[in-house]
Amino acid sequence: MSESETDTRTTADAAEPDDGLEVLLIEDNPGDARLIEEMLRDTEELAQRVGGEGSTGGSTEIIHETRLEEGLETLEADVVDVVLLDLNLPDSTGLETLETVHDDHRETPIVVLTGLRDQGVGVQAIQRGAQDFLVKDEVTSELLVRTIHHAIERARQERVRRRQREQLEAFNRLNRIGHDITHAVITTETRGELEQRVCDRLVESDAYRFAWLGEVNPGSDQVIPKVAAGVGEDYLEEIDVTVDEDDPTGQGPAGTAIRTGEVQVMNDIHTDPDFEPWREQASERGYRSSAAIPVIHEDLVYGVLNVYSSMPRAFTDPVIPVLSRIGDVVAHAITAIERRDALVSDAVVELEFRVEEMAEELTALSTTEECRIEIEQLVRGDETLLAYGSAHDVSEETFRETIEEMDGITDVRVLAARRDEFEFELVAPAAVSLFETIATHGGRVESATIANGEFRFVVELPRGRDTRQMIELINEDRDDVTYLAQRTTERSRRPDAGSQSVLEEELTEKQRAALETAYYAGYFDWPRGSTGEEIADRLGIAPATFNQHLRTAERKFFDSVLGE
Repeated sequence: MSESETDTRTTADAAEPDDGLEVLLIEDNPGDARLIEEMLRDTEELAQRVGGEGSTGGSTEIIHETRLEEGLETLEADVVDVVLLDLNLPDSTGLETLETVHDDHRETPIVVLTGLRDQGVGVQAIQRGAQDFLVKDEVTSELLVRTIHHAIERARQERVRRRQREQLEAFNRLNRIGHDITHAVITTETRGELEQRVCDRLVESDAYRFAWLGEVNPGSDQVIPKVAAGVGEDYLEEIDVTVDEDDPTGQGPAGTAIRTGEVQVMNDIHTDPDFEPWREQASERGYRSSAAIPVIHEDLVYGVLNVYSSMPRAFTDPVIPVLSRIGDVVAHAITAIERRDALVSDAVVELEFRVEEMAEELTALSTTEECRIEIEQLVRGDETLLAYGSAHDVSEETFRETIEEMDGITDVRVLAARRDEFEFELVAPAAVSLFETIATHGGRVESATIANGEFRFVVELPRGRDTRQMIELINEDRDDVTYLAQRTTERSRRPDAGSQSVLEEELTEKQRAALETAYYAGYFDWPRGSTGEEIADRLGIAPATFNQHLRTAERKFFDSVLGE
């Protein structure tokens, strides 16, 4: 049975009873054909029987063909409910006639018409796929109606049982694949190797025709393929997939799966309207149904796993939980790999942005004076944001005058001066919401640079974090921010692991702010760049409170370095 026939039968099964019944009669004897037509023409009983209880019946349409070739053409073109087949036709005789029809249209029930001397052939016909046989000279209207009804009902039941078997086989096969993927997770060292092994296993032994895994390109809505396996890898070169719900390329299974976090199934690529942008390319490669599986762990969206089958309805409701579990297993594994790599590697992800309407006076100054202003550290106090950095090729006086013109900066101090540059401290009365958003979601403003009329800043994230989510959060906070680039780099200053742990895990926010501000404001220099009273004033706390926070932070820090 071809896949197109499977679709045809499904369409017939789903038809309303009032649509009536379509009977194909392939009979070359005009008298026998006329008798069969007269028995069926005026009866509504057959359509009522086939339609089931509550059916109002409908007309029984008879299509009469006299040759096998013409009958086969009708079967290809129309939805037929049953075939009444004479075995002896001008272009085919005997059981070969039945075999020809049955081989090409296994879903369609066939009732063989025989003569008195051919009853033995009728029995053989049932053994070879016919639902029943009728002896022409013994046919009555009641017998004909009953035989057709039973033939259609038996064929329908066989289809149900066969589909149930196919669904069970698909469920068991996918469960085996899931177990193998779980094993691959345990034995895989890198994320790329894991993703490739997942795709390879899905298409192994022709389980599925094609599989690919993609991720959303940071700063855009584009889904970029990473790995693939199976028939038609060039398919990915011809299609565009996004997560933009307002664009047809984002309304398909992959984009919807990423947005919703749920498995998306296309039962028939040939007819499903949501698959329109990719239908031609998919059909050329024999894809008939597909499933898009989100690969998400907590708030980390790693991508989407797409699987294609050569059969329609290959991903039924019972297998959806298995598909979802595969996505969860892959996402957990990627998380574990990324966290392991982060522990043994100095690599971090950096996202670079440009902001248009922040510190506009300094941005203009960088153009008129051809200077460069770098902010190297931000420290958040209770009610202030402190920025420490350096200015190059601009005088202190001009810098101070520019700062005084700015809203949102309450004070500036020069901490150290050299020939062509000086170090400064800027004080804002409250933490800028943009930087609060970044810090709240696991990021850190690694640096900011004002030069050549642009204000750019770099956000540092641990490798493995969802960079796209961070980009979206920043764009939601400010609509004048433009994402520029992403890169993986080595940390320029990585502290000892024990020291880093105490800074990140043991110090309170106030203790850490006191320690960082003291360090960057020159409190530990000789001579001191700032006094304890000045730093306390910057942080908006009493000097005694600052001293308490600082001493506690120092003790914890040195315990981590010098203690056991």
